[in-house]
Amino acid sequence: MESNRPGALARRTFRALRLHNYRLFFISQVVSMSGTWMQSVAQGWLVLQLTGSGVDLGITVGLQFGPVLILGAWAGALADRVDKRRLLMATQSAAALFALILAALTFTDVVTVWMIWVLAGLTGVATALDMPSRQSFVYEMVGPDDLANAIGLNSVIINSSRIIGPAIGGLLIAAVGVATCFLFNAVSFVAVIVALAAMRTAELRPSKPVPRQPGQVREGLRYVWRTPALRIPLVMMAVVSTLAYNFSVVLPLLTKAVYGRGGGAYGALSAAMGVGALAGALLMASRARPSRRLLVASTFAFGVVTLLLALAPSYFWGMMLLVPLGAAGVLFISTTNALLQLNADDAMRGRVMALWAVVFLGSTPIGGPLTGLVARGFGVRVAVAVGGVSALATAAGAFWALRRRQLRAGTCEAPVCLPDGPAPGDALGEGVAVHTDGSDGARAASTGAAPSPS
Repeated sequence: MESNRPGALARRTFRALRLHNYRLFFISQVVSMSGTWMQSVAQGWLVLQLTGSGVDLGITVGLQFGPVLILGAWAGALADRVDKRRLLMATQSAAALFALILAALTFTDVVTVWMIWVLAGLTGVATALDMPSRQSFVYEMVGPDDLANAIGLNSVIINSSRIIGPAIGGLLIAAVGVATCFLFNAVSFVAVIVALAAMRTAELRPSKPVPRQPGQVREGLRYVWRTPALRIPLVMMAVVSTLAYNFSVVLPLLTKAVYGRGGGAYGALSAAMGVGALAGALLMASRARPSRRLLVASTFAFGVVTLLLALAPSYFWGMMLLVPLGAAGVLFISTTNALLQLNADDAMRGRVMALWAVVFLGSTPIGGPLTGLVARGFGVRVAVAVGGVSALATAAGAFWALRRRQLRAGTCEAPVCLPDGPAPGDALGEGVAVHTDGSDGARAASTGAAPSPS
């Protein structure tokens, strides 16, 4: 069939790039996210150089993402009330300034761990304000028909940069030190700011601003909790992100404590995981709709490969396993993101995606230090294995919950039934009405993104 030919598949996978505004966004995010991953690699390595402590590394990660946990829900209400493009320009400018300060401190050799912690916390505040607006701004750039494809391409951005950034970062760490990574990240934000300023505002589809009223954060929480199509993916994300998705802590510890390697090897491990994640992102971008089966299967696969990583006997085997681990991880994250975006009401999308950011990034202040403590007390391999077991338990619980709802709704006749596609009006097949803007095509489509602070 024509739709299965390589040319048609490529056009379907990258169709959102035909839009001028999204094309600017896409290109600028590849540059900026590469800088973000470079700084992530360099910051983790710098903390280990200064302290040699996995707990200190976990604290650093926790401080960077803690503001998302504290401010995330409020930032979602803000995203529903303001001009998202202008807010993004402000948050990106602030993040650039903090990266530049860290570069200056490191170049002058006066940096200490408490300085890194302060700047990580300030960057976290910018991230908390940025995430809900950046997620929901995608809808304003592409509209309902291309929303799903753009979500998948956002995941491509994250994971292509995850290959480029750590690879370059590892080389720079080995050749000239970590400070250059911080400087590159500061400069990379300019690409995003320029792209946002150059957009054709007449082609944007801004959501109608929600008037400021008391109780909007609580209203968003109630909306998500009473909507199973939103609640189940969020609960799954919360468990996996807290207990299993802590690779900013795990990978440096595996590199140094288990494999006895240096900065270049650390960058290579991160890049290997990025290769798998990019493959998973491209698969999501080419899919037609979200899938319950993929939601559960990707979580299960993520758990299995994480357990295998805990048992990997050598650096080589660890690197090989990080490829499928990256693919499974991005499939899980992208599927949850797609289900939330496509099932959220327009007036609630900012708050829904803020909760996504809270459970994905905001769980890190809990999971990061916890993983560091387990690694210190029981070993790095045990810390990795805990994540694998938690992901498997999450997959089993989600399978049971979804099958139970299918049986209750009368949509499943077999003892074990988990159809690949959504039932009419519900991306999880749970009989819950889905609201976007009346576009059935947008509701039926599926792709996902796993954004990180850019």
